[in-house]
Amino acid sequence: MKMIVVRSTDRVVGMHMAGPDAPEIIQGMAVAIRAGATKAVFDSTIGIHPTAAEEFVTLREAVT
Repeated sequence: MKMIVVRSTDRVVGMHMAGPDAPEIIQGMAVAIRAGATKAVFDSTIGIHPTAAEEFVTLREAVT
């Protein structure tokens, strides 16, 4: 799972995910991306536990 963020604007511009639940989860994330969600919005969202989707709101380490 990967979230792609524009560093200068904090805007989320893409996501990648693999696994059995990926198609259902990514569909919801596409709405957030189209709405202009930022990484801060994802960080302030409380994930439903236990779900695979909660991982997108707990991603914390930047990879450069």
